[in-house]
Amino acid sequence: MAEMEREQKRYTYRDLVRRLYDLEALAIPPQAGEKSGCFSSFDRRSVYNAETGLYEDWGANDDGGGFIRKEDESIVAMELDGPGVIWRFWSALPKEGHIRIYIDHSDTPVIDQPFQDYFDRFNQEDAPSNFPNLAPTLSRGRNCFIPIPFQEHCKVLLDKGWGAYYHITYTTFPSNVQVPSFEGRIDKESAIALAEADRILQQRGTQYFKKAEGASDESVTVTVNVPAGGKAVLFDKQGAGALSMIRIRTDIGRKSEEQQQSLARQLAISMKWDNEEHPSVWAPLGDFFGSAPGIKPYRSLPLGMNEHEMYSYWYMPFSESASIEIENDGTEPYEITAEFQYTSLMKSTTDNLLRFHAKWHRDEFLNLDTERFAEGGDRWPDWPLLLTQSRGRFCGVHLHVYNTWEQPEEEAETWWYGIGDQKTIDWWWGEGDEKFFVDGETFPSTFGTGSEDYIGYAWAAEPPFPMFDSAFASQPFVELDANGHTSVNRFQICDNIPFMTSFEGYIEKYKGNQWGLNNQCLYAATVYWYQERGTSDAYMPVSLNERLATKNNGRNY
Repeated sequence: MAEMEREQKRYTYRDLVRRLYDLEALAIPPQAGEKSGCFSSFDRRSVYNAETGLYEDWGANDDGGGFIRKEDESIVAMELDGPGVIWRFWSALPKEGHIRIYIDHSDTPVIDQPFQDYFDRFNQEDAPSNFPNLAPTLSRGRNCFIPIPFQEHCKVLLDKGWGAYYHITYTTFPSNVQVPSFEGRIDKESAIALAEADRILQQRGTQYFKKAEGASDESVTVTVNVPAGGKAVLFDKQGAGALSMIRIRTDIGRKSEEQQQSLARQLAISMKWDNEEHPSVWAPLGDFFGSAPGIKPYRSLPLGMNEHEMYSYWYMPFSESASIEIENDGTEPYEITAEFQYTSLMKSTTDNLLRFHAKWHRDEFLNLDTERFAEGGDRWPDWPLLLTQSRGRFCGVHLHVYNTWEQPEEEAETWWYGIGDQKTIDWWWGEGDEKFFVDGETFPSTFGTGSEDYIGYAWAAEPPFPMFDSAFASQPFVELDANGHTSVNRFQICDNIPFMTSFEGYIEKYKGNQWGLNNQCLYAATVYWYQERGTSDAYMPVSLNERLATKNNGRNY
């Protein structure tokens, strides 16, 4: 930890690359001047009216071509003072028009190439790029997580014919931090660091990284029988330390689909740090580990599961105690085996670290004025992911969508329900933009272009509908025709969102819970974040009836 804190003053390129996979760094409190956000092509009709205090055209959805301003025939997609780093480029449709990146007020761009080549080429070489985990294509969405640092200033231009839809996520650091300004080519040492990172991300879900670090972790394995209607303690540690791995082994994944769906929601995991009254972590078991309904195998960097076990590599510090319990709201006892990896630390170290939080909810608006968020209100269609007060870091979300509809009588001319505007039913749920307000912002510093774009894929309103996974984003499950369950994750590790006093995260939800006589669109979110030791969040455990909200046909959701 002391080493990471020293890195706050000066970063080498290797240091920045390490941030791609360093889960321990998420527990370091942000400092004044550290800020993350996203520049995107969102519809610029959406504005905040300071005179009225209201939002206008807040659900505007022409999100393919927004920009800051024009320079000749090019658009300025991003402009930002440093020191800072671009973590991620994403696009749904990069084309031949050039991307030009200017660093530290230079008149000569360090990058000047077709936008599609930014995702396909590395270091201006002719051969295709060979970092499948740093630059994944996820169901047609192009992603690139190769850091671009700058000390004084960065400007990104997209020339005519660049394509449509972009996201650029970034972090800026306090003014006294030194970073190596990107010069257009990556030297041998930096390329090796990227290759090592790509390999670590490929090994996600294993103990590869910890073994490579030579960590002196302690481990404990327990097997418990959780009584029906009762609880069982999985982990109870006094003193100071940090959990770095949790593995839960059950036979849920070998049950029938209906049994899986019930068991994964009937069992809930809760975690308390430092003898707190209310848990910092509470979620149905399957949802906490990043998928629903039931067991849907996938591998990401912090979370994953298969038919035999679920794993978590979130870093979880504590100063006085750590307690982890399983609750069983079902009617039968259930046996669980859990393995934990932890390190004993000095209390003086853990006192200064953030605490891990994760909460599951459905339609929890807390103290918001819900009328403003209902259709016709100025905040519609925002749906709250996380509302919290304190200092901390937002690190991502698992979103379970149950979107179902009656089959239309009309037969579509193209596969499933048609394409574009020629659909027999307007079924798509995922147009909703993510909007993150940090420290009381009136306009969000992250404003996206669609739910699937936030995850990292694209064009999901048209088939085929694949399942995919990667280090930072996954779709562990979607129905073959998209009618029913969809499970998606987006984990913000390098591009986590630091906040000093508050965080409000929303994602737009255009479809109501009931959007037709027999049509439903229900969201359930598990949100992952860190916040200051000794502070609490407002989310409370949710009853079994609400967790198992029924469908119109009486089956469990």
